[in-house]
Amino acid sequence: MPGVDGVPEPHTGWTFVTNHARVLASIADDHNARIRDIAARCRLTERAVQKIISDLEQDGYLSHTRKGRANHYRIDPSKVLRHPAEAGLTVASLLSMLVRDEVERQGAVEEVQAES
Repeated sequence: MPGVDGVPEPHTGWTFVTNHARVLASIADDHNARIRDIAARCRLTERAVQKIISDLEQDGYLSHTRKGRANHYRIDPSKVLRHPAEAGLTVASLLSMLVRDEVERQGAVEEVQAES
C-alpha cells in the first residue's frame, strides 16, 4: 500500500519472484497499463517500473507503441530467460506459471469467502 507520500511501502527481505517478473506479469495482464498502475500493483515506485521496462525493452523481452498519450506493450513470448539455470524456459512458460498460480490463489480466496 502507498505510504504517506504516495510511494509504496518498501518490502524488506528477499522474495521468490523478481521485480522484473512482476512487472512483466502485470503488463501481460494489461498491455495498456499505465506505469502508475503497474507500480501500484507491483508495490514499486514509478521510477523503478520505468527502469525495469527499459531493461526489458533493451533486451528484447518487451516493446511498446504510443497510442495517443498511452503506451501499448507487446511481450515476446518466445524469448528465453536470461539465467543459465533457466535454459530453455521461455517468457511464455514463466507467465503461464504465474497466471496459473494467480488463478489458483483467486479460486482459494473465493472458496474461503463462499464458506463465510
